[in-house]
Amino acid sequence: MRVVIQRVKSSSVIVDGEIVGKIGKGLNLLVGIAPSDTEVELDWMARKCLELRLFPGDSNSSKWEKSVVEIDGELLVISQFTLYGDCRKGRRPSFSNSASPDLAEILYEQFIHKLKQSGLKVATGKFGAMMQVSIDNDGPVTLLLERESNN
Repeated sequence: MRVVIQRVKSSSVIVDGEIVGKIGKGLNLLVGIAPSDTEVELDWMARKCLELRLFPGDSNSSKWEKSVVEIDGELLVISQFTLYGDCRKGRRPSFSNSASPDLAEILYEQFIHKLKQSGLKVATGKFGAMMQVSIDNDGPVTLLLERESNN
């Protein structure tokens, strides 16, 4: 499982000209699912996204002391199979390392459910749709989280 995690002032996603998800201060999560991912990876990734200290402790501090939960932030979760794109050969990316759409959608929905258990506002894109994502990156802070299954 791979997640690009971005600290944002705001973020939104549009599908077919309509805003389907929108958040204020919090985290934008671009989520890629591998064929070998299980609930173990989902649990680890959800916990990591919720507990990482990515926000300043107060307005006068630049030190990252608080998690998205501690600031009562919001989450925008976007499915992105292209995180498993392989561009090493040829001129067209291969996506053979991405989970099948059927499996990926199930795991993506389970991941969202785990994040919602935090009590935070969780907005989403639309699985499998062409989306326009607007990100007002704060910092900018962008990290890649990865958890490979032990299968």
